[in-house]
Amino acid sequence: MRNLALSCLLLTCIGLQSCKNEEKQKEAAAAKADAETVVGTQCYKAVYEKDTIDLKLNTLKSGKLSGDLTMKVAPSTVRTGEVSGEFHGDTLFVDYTFTTNAPTDKNKTFKNPMALLKKDKQLILGNGTMQTTMGVTYLVKDKPIDFENVKYKFDETECK
Repeated sequence: MRNLALSCLLLTCIGLQSCKNEEKQKEAAAAKADAETVVGTQCYKAVYEKDTIDLKLNTLKSGKLSGDLTMKVAPSTVRTGEVSGEFHGDTLFVDYTFTTNAPTDKNKTFKNPMALLKKDKQLILGNGTMQTTMGVTYLVKDKPIDFENVKYKFDETECK
């Protein structure tokens, strides 16, 4: 009888603990969803010779940014994907995850880092030294990013 009472008490405690864990998980999911709420959207376009880049940035409640980037590079390469990142001072650091329409790269996903300097109402795509380690590409920290000799300067445009 005593063992039965202890077993029931143990099962009750486990059940209550399980309910508490579910509540914590629901609260964490709700907080994450709230942090990912879009509070603003800005669109940009960069044109260089025959190349065109369209960028749509969503500012999230958490302060981070996400969005879409489409690069149409002459003569026929189109890269379509998503960006996500955040500002460090006046520089936006994002990861660009994209696919390309090149026949040799069908069904492949690529990921590259990008740095964009916010200057007035313009975003300037910088040129930095990239390094790949264990399949991950990143901008080398000890090498400066050049924002002077660049091809792409984004101007604000109306979002479609």
